[in-house]
Amino acid sequence: MTALNTKYSHKDTGWRLFLKTILARAYPRIIGQQRETSWLIFDLLMPMGTVIAYVLVYKALNAPEEYVGFVVMGGAMTAFWMNILWSMSSQLYWEKETGNLALYIMAPNSMMAILLGMALGGMLATALRALVVTLLGSWIFDVTYAVTDFFQLFAVFMLAMIALYGMGMMMASAFLLFGREAWHMANLAQEPIFLASGFYFPIKSLPFWVAAGASIIPLTLGMDAMRQLVFPSGSKIGFLNVSTEIIILSVLAVLFIVTAKYLLAYVEKIAVREGRLTESRR
Repeated sequence: MTALNTKYSHKDTGWRLFLKTILARAYPRIIGQQRETSWLIFDLLMPMGTVIAYVLVYKALNAPEEYVGFVVMGGAMTAFWMNILWSMSSQLYWEKETGNLALYIMAPNSMMAILLGMALGGMLATALRALVVTLLGSWIFDVTYAVTDFFQLFAVFMLAMIALYGMGMMMASAFLLFGREAWHMANLAQEPIFLASGFYFPIKSLPFWVAAGASIIPLTLGMDAMRQLVFPSGSKIGFLNVSTEIIILSVLAVLFIVTAKYLLAYVEKIAVREGRLTESRR
């Protein structure tokens, strides 16, 4: 029997290769979380400090009780934004610094699959952090929920996550093209997004055009829609109605994923054409 006829000569292509790439790249991060258990403690407890601070401010101002729930939800959703910012957007730049990016580009795998695997691998800690913040915040501050439509709630969350991860893949290429500025860009984007996206307050509190501009971040409309569906008075302070926000999130999801595909292809094209990885804007 020749080597070509053995099971080891089988070559996966298409969606099989895409899925196997995701699983293979997610595996190291899942194992890494188990080896660094101390990180879990900081990831779970530190976010509660910000949540508690905002809750105490709202209580001191005699704000409506729903605002406490808004803070708890925002504190939980920050985990997903941080996962996108550090586990996807800056990832290609870090891989370049460690010498792995050239291997990724030479491999027959899809770059989108590699990035998605990295992000999903970090989702274990991300989901755990979001769950703990939600449960602890709800228990400590006695937050009550009144879900009006479970189907819409699920649709909003999934669309927000798809659009957010599409944005992360798009930003990964952009950060790589900016070279050494990627680290500074990631740090710069962190706090302004917390403010503009309304993580700890209703986005409707901002001027209309500021809120509309912030809606380019999927979590902005995602959290606004979820608050309307989860809290009794959420619809009164919603920026747009839920149906409109679902449509916008669907458009953003398609837009970001398609743009990410073209940007990743552009990065690979430059690397292959020039024989080296870019370090400056092109």
